[in-house]
Amino acid sequence: MATIVGGIATSHTPTIAFAKDAKKFDDPVWKPIFEGYEPVQEWFRAKQPDVLVYIYNDHMTAFFDHYSHFALGVGEEFGPADEGGGPRDIPAIKGDPEFAAHVARVMVANEFDLSYFQGKNLDHGAFSPLSVMVDHDDKGWACKLLPVVCGVLTVPLPSARRFWKFGRSLRQAILSYPKDIKVAIAGTGGLSHQVHGEGCGFNNPEWDHEFMDRLEKDPEGLLDMTVAELAKLGGWEGAEVVMWLMMRGALSEKVEVTHKTYFLPSMTPIATMILEDTAQDAPVEDPEVTRERAWHDYAGAEALEGTYPFTIERSVKGFRLNHFLHSLTDPATRKKFREDEEGTMLAAGLTDEERRLVRERDWIGMIHYGVIFFMLEKLGAVTGIGNIDIYAAFKGMTVPEFQKTRNAAITYGVAGKEDK
Repeated sequence: MATIVGGIATSHTPTIAFAKDAKKFDDPVWKPIFEGYEPVQEWFRAKQPDVLVYIYNDHMTAFFDHYSHFALGVGEEFGPADEGGGPRDIPAIKGDPEFAAHVARVMVANEFDLSYFQGKNLDHGAFSPLSVMVDHDDKGWACKLLPVVCGVLTVPLPSARRFWKFGRSLRQAILSYPKDIKVAIAGTGGLSHQVHGEGCGFNNPEWDHEFMDRLEKDPEGLLDMTVAELAKLGGWEGAEVVMWLMMRGALSEKVEVTHKTYFLPSMTPIATMILEDTAQDAPVEDPEVTRERAWHDYAGAEALEGTYPFTIERSVKGFRLNHFLHSLTDPATRKKFREDEEGTMLAAGLTDEERRLVRERDWIGMIHYGVIFFMLEKLGAVTGIGNIDIYAAFKGMTVPEFQKTRNAAITYGVAGKEDK
């Protein structure tokens, strides 16, 4: 069974990444940053977690036109995002799709509505502190990552209590995972700061220290604080400390803080805490019961003949091909594909098998591979093939044969009017 080795609370200001990339290790202005993270690095080396559940918010970088309250990163890897001046020179970090799928099932069974993402890069909210906490080189990172992206920038946002409850459910999901892996949990953001408007530059060190103390000893005493109250004490952007509450909710009732540091160089405090469970709380239910409940709505689906639910596992396997077929909604990509199918597929990085599936219009083969039907509609629209043709191919029939099984012999597709 999976175990939780502890939690990390950390700021995620881009100041951290700037200092590291500029090699300010011995500069007296910046040195306290690195000194504060040295115990965290050593903790990761000692605990050697297999997966780090990483709670952060995107800063309108990868998530702009779709900003979820809670989004789970289910992909195979996540690279550094380009925030305007090019991505940082650090490697991508591996995800854990199998673990992510389990966490998703339990969270949804516990009535948390999630969105899922892959193929998106992570901005400074993730990689700024990660790069000074977890060992990495050009071959990769010392652990895998399960990103939990929280929508804390748009109003309305979930309450402090909702973040806490998410953390409690997250603990249940982790501890019911049947594989013997070690999991660390990081809650990021804060502390007091504001970066917009005439109120920018606000800090409140007294509140920051009080919050860190209460996070350790009385986290539930913080849960009824409104977003406005958190913002009054910690600045509007400082209200993102609700993500620290999510991390704390995933730990046991009693914890010990083995490291704490606080440094305020400019706009945002750079703070870290290491929290370790002092006792293992009894699970809220037997882990086997949790797993059974997480699968309850899908029991028997595997016996439905000719049916392939679009699970997280299938979506990860078929992501590259699904992503390519979705790109055909872009007029420029459509034009290139019509002019040079093979070259366009090669440029997209499709494998030999994926290119064969598209080249041969192997509709049922693509379904078996992990393509969702609605991407096939797009390929059909680009190549002049209607939905009825695709349905007939699924059944191994000609179009006239398939139409005889319908009440009306019609054909249709999703293509609209395209500018010439």
